[in-house]
Amino acid sequence: MFAGVFCEDFLLQAVMRGEPKLQGRALTIVEGTPPLMKVVAANEAAQRAGIRIGMPKTTAAQFLGVEIRARSTALEKNAHEALLDLGWSISPRIEETATDMIVVDTAGLGSILGSEEEIARKLVERGRACGLCLNVAVAANVETALVAARGFSGAYVIAAGEEAARLSELHVSMLTPSEETAETLERWGVRTCGALAALPVLKLSERLGQEGVRLHTVVRGKGSRAIVVAEAAHTFEEEMELEDAVEELEPLSFLLGRLLDQLCARLTARALAVQMIRMRFELEPTSEKAIEAQKEIVREKNLPGVYELELQLPVPMRNAKMLLKLVRLRLQASPPPAAITKIWIATEARPARVMQNGLFLQSFPDVEKLELTIARIANVVGQENVGVAEIMDTHRADAFRVANFLPAKEESELEIIDSHDKKRLRNKLQGMSCRVFRPPLMAKVELQNEQPACVFFAGQRGEVIATAGPWKTSGDWWREDVWEQEEWDLEIVFRAGGYVEKRDGPRQERGLYRVYRDAKRGEWFIRGMYD
Repeated sequence: MFAGVFCEDFLLQAVMRGEPKLQGRALTIVEGTPPLMKVVAANEAAQRAGIRIGMPKTTAAQFLGVEIRARSTALEKNAHEALLDLGWSISPRIEETATDMIVVDTAGLGSILGSEEEIARKLVERGRACGLCLNVAVAANVETALVAARGFSGAYVIAAGEEAARLSELHVSMLTPSEETAETLERWGVRTCGALAALPVLKLSERLGQEGVRLHTVVRGKGSRAIVVAEAAHTFEEEMELEDAVEELEPLSFLLGRLLDQLCARLTARALAVQMIRMRFELEPTSEKAIEAQKEIVREKNLPGVYELELQLPVPMRNAKMLLKLVRLRLQASPPPAAITKIWIATEARPARVMQNGLFLQSFPDVEKLELTIARIANVVGQENVGVAEIMDTHRADAFRVANFLPAKEESELEIIDSHDKKRLRNKLQGMSCRVFRPPLMAKVELQNEQPACVFFAGQRGEVIATAGPWKTSGDWWREDVWEQEEWDLEIVFRAGGYVEKRDGPRQERGLYRVYRDAKRGEWFIRGMYD
């Protein structure tokens, strides 16, 4: 069985999906170059008001209560991708038949989703969740399902063997014939599929050629073909072109919330979640943004035309409200430099996070709420000052960077180690630890036979009684902050009074320190102390 999914009045639905407030209103879509824009689509309410296809925009604008919108290829692309996601939410085998139509292979789904009627209803319901009103028809062959989806509203099922009887009352335009063939059938007075099926196929072939034979086969319910399977996409995009430039955060947040809602609806249909969000804002080419600073108005002109933003999430999420809060905080910290004319959002999807808490395990804070708290802190202290220290892959000592917080692994994900390995690991880890000073302490070192003999630091003088080293390291010679160091491990004995007594005296204090010399600057530092 195959399900034909048809989005009727696709141009209108694409616009209404981007602007839900237009639902139930008289809507007209115009296309062309001003001032020659003409009406290309109008819903039933607009047609009752007097709008006709091909009417100039100037004439349509005179009708009160009629909303006029320009045709948007961006919104149509978004609606088409949502239609594809809807099909993939049901079956991995779908065909991208047209911009407003797909075919879903429902074979083998009965044990999961139920009967054909239930599958058709699920497609209609999920389409409504994605902002689309769909016609779904299930039939035993592809061509019958496509024609029935165009001709019948809502969910419709045609049993095997009943194709010709069910299609007989539909208008021949549902077969989408060529313009020449449609005109010929109109002159013959053939207006229904049943009337076309009653014609002799040989005579039809003589007058209409192969197209006539194909249409005759379809209306008799005998047409069959294999579907061309479309490859599922893993990147989700939504974009919106704005009629008026938006500069303030509040109206921008309203538009971003609408796009994120649409993205999350598509992700929910595919059982996926957001791992990364990329946003691109097109700015006005020449914008004047008033900035009040020191009681003066500074005007910025010729600002860059594109502003990009990236948001990496610690775990996959699909909570639209939570994502909007994170995006708002990021925009507050680094707002676009000019008014926005177009919004583009893309997400990298991953399988949704599934957690099963144990009865005797420690409860952890919600990762999504933790990420929101971290974003609020970063908005105050700076994005580069919030995170966890991550050791960099370099020989440079103390080299680290600030990385994003990641959730702790659950106990079930930890590697299981037997008792023998645990004992061996415990013995391996036993040893000395180094307490690192940040920043390192400045010191003065006296050398004797090219070996450290006395060390002065923190108001104390110490005598070196044991040395190990030096260990010479260098790196990053291609950068400006090239480094070259000589490290020593020194055992130092000193007194708080500032002078050294006998080595075995009762008031002596000893310490093992890591000391290094910066060869580029010629200065000594105390890096840390061993415990």
